This record gives sequence, C-alpha cells and structure tokens, in this order.
Amino acid sequence: MKTLDSIPTGKIERAGKLVKTGVKIGGNYVKYYGKKLVNPDISKEELNQDNADDIYDSLKSLKGSALKVAQMLSMEKNLLPSAYVEKFSLSQFSVPPLSAPLVRRTFKRYLSKYPEEIFDVFEKDSINAASIGQVHKAQKNGKELAVKIQYPGVAESISSDLALVKPLATRMFNLKGKDSEKYFKEVENKLIEETNYILELKQSEEITEACAIIPNMEFPRYYKNLSSERILTMDWMKGKHLGELTRTSFSQELGNKLGQALWDFYMFQIHNLRKVHADPHPGNFLVSSNDTLIAIDFGCIKEIPDEFYVPYFELAQENNINNDAVFMEKLYELEILTPTDSQEELIFFKALFKEMLTLFTSPFHHETFDFGDTTFWDRIADLSERYSKDEQIRKMNGSRGSKHFLYMNRTFFGLYNLLHDLKAQVKVNQFKKYLG
Repeated sequence: MKTLDSIPTGKIERAGKLVKTGVKIGGNYVKYYGKKLVNPDISKEELNQDNADDIYDSLKSLKGSALKVAQMLSMEKNLLPSAYVEKFSLSQFSVPPLSAPLVRRTFKRYLSKYPEEIFDVFEKDSINAASIGQVHKAQKNGKELAVKIQYPGVAESISSDLALVKPLATRMFNLKGKDSEKYFKEVENKLIEETNYILELKQSEEITEACAIIPNMEFPRYYKNLSSERILTMDWMKGKHLGELTRTSFSQELGNKLGQALWDFYMFQIHNLRKVHADPHPGNFLVSSNDTLIAIDFGCIKEIPDEFYVPYFELAQENNINNDAVFMEKLYELEILTPTDSQEELIFFKALFKEMLTLFTSPFHHETFDFGDTTFWDRIADLSERYSKDEQIRKMNGSRGSKHFLYMNRTFFGLYNLLHDLKAQVKVNQFKKYLG
C-alpha cells in the first residue's frame, strides 16, 4: 500500500479536501438521475457505492477525527446502506500508513530519539494503520513489542474536523438546533482523550489490572518509559482478529467461550468499574492460539456517572418498562422526554422508546441469551427500517436523551454485534461472581 509523506493539518487544507469530495458526490447524483431517466427502476446501489468510495478515499487521506467518525458509523449496520458499512469498516484495518521518514520525525519529536536508537529492532513498515494512529512491530531485550504512533496534526484538528462532518451527521441522525451540541461536544471530548496516549496508558493499566479476574481474557502490558503523549508501547500480542475468525467456520463451543468472556468483560467494567471500553469493534480484539480473547486497545473509555447509570439500568428491568409511572419517570431522568415536549411528542416518543427498550434490553430478561438467534436480529432490523422511513419522526426533534447515551448505546450495539457474529449463547448473570 502507498505510504503518506504528509497529512493535511491546516483547517483550510482539510476543508478543501472535503469540498472536492462534495463536488464528486454531486457528480455521482447527476450520473444516477441521468440513468434513472433512461431506466426508472434502477436502484440506488451504484450511487451508494460511488458515494461511499469517494467519501472514504477523502477521509483516509485526512485521517483523524473525520475517519474515526466513519469507523463509528461502520458499526451502525442497521442505519447505513451496506456499501457505506463495508467501505467505512476499512477504517478499522486498512488505510494508507505514514512513510518511514515521517515516523522517524515523530519519534525524534516525542521521545527525543529515532526508533532505531530506542529499540533493538524496529520494523519501518506498519502492521496496522487506522484512523488516529498506526502500529509498528519492535523488539527490545528479546521482547516483542507493539508501538502505536499517532498521526501528526490529529489532536490539533479535532474541533475543525467535527465542524466539517457535523452537517452530514445532523442530517443522518435527524438532529436539530442547540440540543444536538451536547452530542457533538461529547464526541469531541472523547476524541481529545483518545489522542492523549499518556491518559490511554493510565486507563489501560487500571482496566486490565482490574479485569484480569475475568476468565479467558488476556491483555498486553504497557511500557511507560517507551511511551509519550503521541507514542504508546505495549506487548505484541499474537492472535487472529476477531473479525477474521467470525468470517470462517468455528464451533459453537468456541463461539460460546469467546462470547461469554466478552460479555463478562463488559458487564464487569460497567457494573464494577463504572467505566467501559467504549469501542467494541472487531479490530480491537484478537483470538489467541489458546482460544482466549485479547483486548488490545483502550483509547476510548467512557465513564458512567451515577445519575445516568441508575435510571439506565432501572429501565433494563422488565417490570419497570411495564410500569407506566416508573417508565415515564425514568424517561424524564434520562432526558428522553423533556418538559417542553408537545402532547404529540410525548405520545410518540413514549411508544417509540417502549418498543426500543423492550427489544434492546431483552437479553437482560433471561438467564441465558442466544445472540445468534435470527429472530432477535430480524426484529432489530425491522425496527430500524420502520423508523428510518417514518415521516413523523423526521418532523420532530431527534435530539433525544442524555449525552451519555451516545457512547453507552455505541458500546451495547457494538457488543451485541460482536456476540451475534460469534453466534454466542451467553449466561447473562455469570459476571456477578467477579464483582467486588
């Protein structure tokens, strides 16, 4: 793959890149409507594919926050056309890496030495290049290491990048007015944290130490003396990406084993630590030769305050969903309903969230839950399809719920998708034996 000798870092330069992309997308629509005049039955598949290609090609050269948003969207399998999901999911694994000279300059700036002066062996070609950084393999004192290097300018361009992608996200998620700002601010703050590798090292050590109690989970060790705010060094972990495994044939026993480890890992963090690894995509997990699950990236950690945790999980209880007074009280506590809502909005969103919560919390209502059950996923797909086409919801303010929903819903939806890919049958309450 071709390497990059530089990345656009200036606001004008990055905006210019996206403007050119907008022109291409406009051309794609002209081409599509021209073909539709000749053939009225033509589908939007080719248009979606062309747009996905052009948007992704633009974002992968920019890297940073814009590409990270694409990665987040790739997890929303029931929200976007498949062409976007498939293309944007490449941001988890396959984007152009930095060139060797640019890598050396980054080391000199942040560790005051070139990589060959620090490590006994340092592979100049990256093993994995993603949205915020890329990973190189190295050796020191006989130990194999993974060295994550952040792309230049990523941290400094977060605010301007989000301003550029905000119009797309606003349309896609039906966000309106000032209410949407809390969500963009939440994303901005989380991305700023993700670019702070000193914070990531600290969070990684805290969470991996606490979660060592979970069976069939493994974690790398981290090396403070070989890390800085833009460089992070950890053990090199050997294994196959979880996404690679789930695309092959594997036994139900293995799916259950890995799925149980994944479920217990997440439930332990949420209920015991009140913070959680909020980036559950396949690129952040490996499967070892011993069939254990390895978590390798703790850049995105979501803290869960009590004022959100308590009502959130009270609504995971079936009896509270079915108790009208309690249900309404929790909807207001979680900012799903507001005092300024009209009667029409109250009726509509109460019914919508009752249906959604009944479905999405259903795993908690069983001793064992089968995430491979197609009925569960067909219901999710049907719900997404119906409400994506609902004209009434488009007329209302889609900015609903506490800002904490953003990363908590992302966590659960990503977790559910991974468990579905594993076809895992999970013992829902097993994690409780590990709680302090």
